[in-house]
Amino acid sequence: MQNAAAGPKGIGPEGASPGSEVDQGRRRFLTLATSGVGAVGAGFVVWPFLASLKPSERAKALGAPVKADIAGLEDGQMLTLAWRGKPVWIIKRTPAMIESLTKVKAEVADPESSVQQQPEYAKNETRSIKPGIMVMVGSCTHLGCSPTFRPDYPAPEIAPNWQGGFYCPCHGSKFDLAGRVYKGVPAPINLLVPPYRFDGDTNIVIGEDQVAA
Repeated sequence: MQNAAAGPKGIGPEGASPGSEVDQGRRRFLTLATSGVGAVGAGFVVWPFLASLKPSERAKALGAPVKADIAGLEDGQMLTLAWRGKPVWIIKRTPAMIESLTKVKAEVADPESSVQQQPEYAKNETRSIKPGIMVMVGSCTHLGCSPTFRPDYPAPEIAPNWQGGFYCPCHGSKFDLAGRVYKGVPAPINLLVPPYRFDGDTNIVIGEDQVAA
């Protein structure tokens, strides 16, 4: 005989029926399942985009030529841009900066650029196509730090006869305003001059060689 004190059939201790618990569980399952399908669908949408960024394509993009507009570059200023994941410096040298290269010739390790750190068209005293425009990779040839641009002189804390140039704060390597390395510093060779060419008077293309006229 059924106990009269018992509540209505199917009512739990907190007033929730087993049927409603099943319904809630089903809804949670359907929500999760729908979310899963959405995530999979999103994966199919994103995949073509990810596939378009294959390593070979990224490598090509990193190695692609870079064009720089130097029309607004003033005397003594330096422009920095990225090429192949490295900083490239473009300096508009003043007549005094060009003259300084002769003054420190005896103090640099490779004044004639005998080590092949530049294209043939930049193998000269100024290490450039045009004496007034210097282009070089801004990575120290010791361990790859980025030297600071120090055109100011005198600066006896850097060198007794400092005429302006680049100083690497990591280990003290010094370079003149043509990127030639000073004697007696950790860096073994001059800064790298990348392939480059002029496209008109105010544009430089980094990554393409200058064609002889």
